This record gives sequence, structure tokens and C-alpha cells, in this order.
Amino acid sequence: MKRIFTKEIAQRVGETVKLSGWVNTRRDHGKIIFIDLRDKTGLAQVVFNSESDGTVYKEAETLRPEYVIEIIGRVEKRPEKMKNPKITTGGVEVKAEKIKIFSQAETLPFSIEGTGYDINEETRLAYRYLDLRRARLQRVLRMRQEVIYFMRTYLKEREFTEVETPILTKSTPEGARDFLVPARLQPGKFYALPQSPQQYKQLLMVAGLERYFQIARCLRDEDPRADRQAEHTQLDIEMSFVDQAEILELIEDLYTKIVETLFPEKKIKTKPFPRLTYQEAMEKYKSDKPDLRNNKDNPDELAFCFVTDFPLFEWHEENKRWGAMHHPFTKPQTEEIATIKKNPEKILSYQHDFVLNGWEIGGGSIRITDLEMLTAVFEVLGHAPEETKEKFKNYFDAFKYGVPPHGGIAPGIDRFLSIALKEPNIREVIAFPKTGDNRGLMMGTPAPVSEAQLKELHIKLDIDKDNGEKK
Repeated sequence: MKRIFTKEIAQRVGETVKLSGWVNTRRDHGKIIFIDLRDKTGLAQVVFNSESDGTVYKEAETLRPEYVIEIIGRVEKRPEKMKNPKITTGGVEVKAEKIKIFSQAETLPFSIEGTGYDINEETRLAYRYLDLRRARLQRVLRMRQEVIYFMRTYLKEREFTEVETPILTKSTPEGARDFLVPARLQPGKFYALPQSPQQYKQLLMVAGLERYFQIARCLRDEDPRADRQAEHTQLDIEMSFVDQAEILELIEDLYTKIVETLFPEKKIKTKPFPRLTYQEAMEKYKSDKPDLRNNKDNPDELAFCFVTDFPLFEWHEENKRWGAMHHPFTKPQTEEIATIKKNPEKILSYQHDFVLNGWEIGGGSIRITDLEMLTAVFEVLGHAPEETKEKFKNYFDAFKYGVPPHGGIAPGIDRFLSIALKEPNIREVIAFPKTGDNRGLMMGTPAPVSEAQLKELHIKLDIDKDNGEKK
């Protein structure tokens, strides 16, 4: 007999069915035992009667919450007074005829009923496989899938091609610190995990793909931040032969349709989405990611906007040098290379940020395709021309064979979901998140490795492996 989901039993009255799942609750009523059987689609009430089948009843007496079981039984209508209108299967129940216990369960370290917000977060993260059993997080993961599926379908219909780019790549001076991976077969050399697929997606434009996207994993070795993750997921988009307005129009249409289709209870405050310059945003709202909601206590209002015309550079007082406001591949709003070097503080860029309810949920730009201009930008950032050519050799090699004008944007999926689902932080919308200081409590990461592994990689540590202190 084939197993069915609990949600199907309402249409199976009079039939014998097989259900599998977890014991959600158990209730003893003299010679009758009720359990609520839980699977991914909901709950089903199962009845064990000592008078009709004493053997099955005795097995049911051993059941405890979170036991994993299989039930074969007949679906019957519940007595009128026992119907539960709060669940979709509340009008029926299953009279158990056979039971199989797949595995027993110890008492859980915390309740999986309710939202879980009141439980210590580090405890929840350490037992994330249990935390994910709660209905709230099951819904979050399903909605995450729905959003990503919608994005893929929308972009495929508009001639975009999804391409997976490498996870093992090269360390380059782009912004945040890279996570480094030692290359065993090339001692002393390292791969870097991608902060974004930036160089690969630009090279896909050189390759003539014209419209690319990817649900991309991005990894950045940042200092501890309460609501950041070392690894996050973004919708990565790059397009050839477009201007900034076309990129923003695409994103506005995509997110409008996502909200209207998947979050119909939400209200978009303003359509079309407001477009502010960086200067306007800072002067009016004192922020480059303004919250434009009328009522900031109303989470069902979504106030999208775009911010454009950012400075190309920003001054870092701590180390007395210029840094890129966005990233160094962003096209300046000038063709005069001498001006870029002489007056970097005056140069605006074709950068665009995507903002929702006071949070930056995406960013992008029109890209530099002139290698002389790219070299000048990196000079302002403190890199000699020879270093730029060495670090970005792939650009210097590829662009000389013909490169189309191109640009893109990369909205963060985690941040959007946390806002749309009214979750307090992005950790709630990621299946296996890390803490703010990048620890994976469930897997115990980061973790030491054996001396044999280090030797094979030609690595020697200058710290005590046991306590992390310098020798």
C-alpha cells in the first residue's frame, strides 16, 4: 500500500490508508487513545480502541511525542461534537488497524509547539533539526522555495539563462575578506570562496550570454554582526546592452509580481517604486536606505524604493585611503580618467541600491568595460596598475576580444524573506544559519583539523589548536 499525506484523508472517507510521520500529541481516554500524527502537510487524528483491537491498542500505549511511526487504518467521519474546524482534516479521523514504530524519541530539549521566539536562540540553533520541525519554520522554508521558483520562472520567460559559477575561485581585492581554501595539489596556493559571482557574470557577458541569472551562494569573512551571515543567498542578475533604468524596471516588475502572487496580504506603498538619488536620501531621510512607510509599526506595508547616483568612492579615515562605495567595477558617471584620479571625491557612479522598509535588500551597477578606466579606479583605491593587471588578468585578457556594455543587480533573498514573512532576523529564514560571530552550533564549526590534514596541506599553525591562542 502506498503512503499518502495527512492532508489527503479528508477526501478518503471509507478508505483504508497508510500514513507515516511523527507523534505530535497523545491523549488517553480510558480504553481509547488518540494521537495527532504529523507530517509535512499537517495533522491527522488517529484513534486506537482497546475493544476493537487490543494488540494495536497495547502498542499505542508505548507511543510518546516525536516517535516516528506508520499507521494503516480506515478513514471515518468524526462525531459532530468532535470536529475540529481549525485544521483541514478536522472532520475526519483514522481508526488504526496496524501500527509500526520506526524509531523512538527522547524528550526534546525544548517544545516545538508555538513560534519558538521565547527559547534561547543558541539552544535552538544547536538543535536546528528539531527547531525546524515547528510549523512556523516549515512554512518559512516552503515560502522560500516558492519565491525562488517564482524568480526562476519569471526570468526564464524573459530569455535569461541560469548558470552556476565556481565556488572555488581566486582571491581579489573587491571588498570584504575572502574565505581561503588551501590547494593541496599546489602547495602554498589558495582558492577563495566567492564574495559574489562578480567576475564570472561579467565574463558571461563577454561570452555573449546577454541575460544571466543565478540563485547564488555568497561567502564573506566579515567581522561579527548581529544580523549578518558569513554565507547568504542572492538572486544574481547580469544583462548586456541595458541602461540603469531597464535594470530597475525589471526588478520592480519582478518584486511587484512576487508580492501580489505569493504575499497577497501585503500592500505595496507606492507604485512605481520611488527613485531617490543618494544626495536626496541623505538630505531628506539621513540614510541611504530610507524607510518610506507611513506607519513603521505596520509590517504588512512594503515600501520599496531605489537609491541611485552614489559617490564612486568613500574616504576611510581609519586607514587614510579611498574605498569603493559599492565595488570597484562600478562605472563612473564620467569618461574623463584624469578627473577620476584628480578629484575622486566628486565622482558619482552608476550604482543602484534596492531598499525595502529601511533595509538594503539588493545592490548593483552598470559595469566598467574600459580597462584604462578600471585601472584608474584601482589606482585611487591604492593599487598599482601592474597589480590590477595581475589580479584581474581575466578582464584584461577577455575584454580585448570585444565586450558589450552591461550591468546588473543582486537582491538578497534572505533579507527580503525575513521582511515579507515578518521574521525578526535573517537567521529565521535560513535552514541552517550561523551565529553573528559565524559559529555553526549544530555542526560545531569552525573546528580544528588533524595534524595529518595540516601536513598534507603544507600548513603550520602559529596558535594552540586546543584553545586558539597564539603560541
